[in-house]
Amino acid sequence: MIIDILRSNFKIIIFGFVFTFFSCIGQSFFIGLFNSNIREELNITHGEFGTIYGIATLCSSISLIWLGKKIDDLKLVNYSILVAIFLFFATLFFSFISGLIFLFFGIFFLRLSGQGLMAHTASTAISRYFEKRRGKALSYVWFGMSLGEFLLPMLIVYLLSFIYWRDLWIQTSIFILIILPIFSFFMVKDISIFSREKANDNIKNKFSLVKSWTRKEVLRDFKFYTMLPCILAPAFIITGIVINQSFIIESKAWGAYALAKAFMVYAILTVITLFLSGILVDKFTSRRILLYLNLPMLLSLLTLIFFNHPYSAFIFMGLLGISNGLTNVLLSSLWAEIYGVNYLGSIKALTGSLMVFSTALATTVFGILIDFGYSIENIAVLCSIYTVISIIIVFAFQKTYRPVLQNKT
Repeated sequence: MIIDILRSNFKIIIFGFVFTFFSCIGQSFFIGLFNSNIREELNITHGEFGTIYGIATLCSSISLIWLGKKIDDLKLVNYSILVAIFLFFATLFFSFISGLIFLFFGIFFLRLSGQGLMAHTASTAISRYFEKRRGKALSYVWFGMSLGEFLLPMLIVYLLSFIYWRDLWIQTSIFILIILPIFSFFMVKDISIFSREKANDNIKNKFSLVKSWTRKEVLRDFKFYTMLPCILAPAFIITGIVINQSFIIESKAWGAYALAKAFMVYAILTVITLFLSGILVDKFTSRRILLYLNLPMLLSLLTLIFFNHPYSAFIFMGLLGISNGLTNVLLSSLWAEIYGVNYLGSIKALTGSLMVFSTALATTVFGILIDFGYSIENIAVLCSIYTVISIIIVFAFQKTYRPVLQNKT
């Protein structure tokens, strides 16, 4: 079955894989690798960097609501090429930041093009194209980000030892311009909003009966708000952690390469979880698994609170990787399951914007707490309390997360 889904839908899956890989460039873990270089060169504190990062990310989340919706209106190949060119511009611009204003716009462009639009394009295209095997397809596609999380931290740390960080961004931008636009054209030039997966079986597609909700209807739906605390928790907490990884290393005395090495465990467990969660989503549906989404992250936070040994970094990041793998597949599928696929780009632009907003809030909150003298253990306790509350809310309302079926006339 795995070979069948890859062979018959090869181009769209590779497209999603590559776009999620390049979305890493706008992710907090990647930008966080340059945190120390930027703060030293611009002479700013953790709190100042976090605040600028948070405000820029917040602005990008607002912009994503409008720009993300355009994937419903444009042909996928045109939309993806525009997004790729935008990412090229963002990485090139970031190499020239020379003050706080330029830092703000540099982060804004990176977060909007990378974390926002690259990931949004991949997940929306896959969620819409696949119906019967949506969970498995999403798990294959999100391997791209996991590969980036596995390779890039150690690679960037190594390259920064002999390449000036600005030159590294320039080289990255040139690579993007050469590869992504041409790649997008050849992979998805024939894909439209009405394209659906090719399959060699006759499995009845139960999701085709699900009513497609507009974004306005979703905003008026009470159950949407009961899911938000749980859904936003991983983005908030993981972003706050990775953007301040240098602070954690210093606090725990784990050594300069500890988290970079632990990111490999994070990536490996993310990949394993991606594969397993894809199978679980197709068998049990995303809405039934949502209750368990944040349990590994809660255990990760408890590890951060109670353990200081360097090996605990691997346990800490590994458990975060499990939650990350669950999040990538489950949340990409959840909205299609509950709210249908016709307006999926619009809905995912909204939810993606809220997740980006949560990352903006995290960088600001974490930075301010650090500047006020909170230890990483204190911050982890606050995050644990929030995580427990989010799980309780989903447990209380889980039975309401049933899709509405279309009326047949």
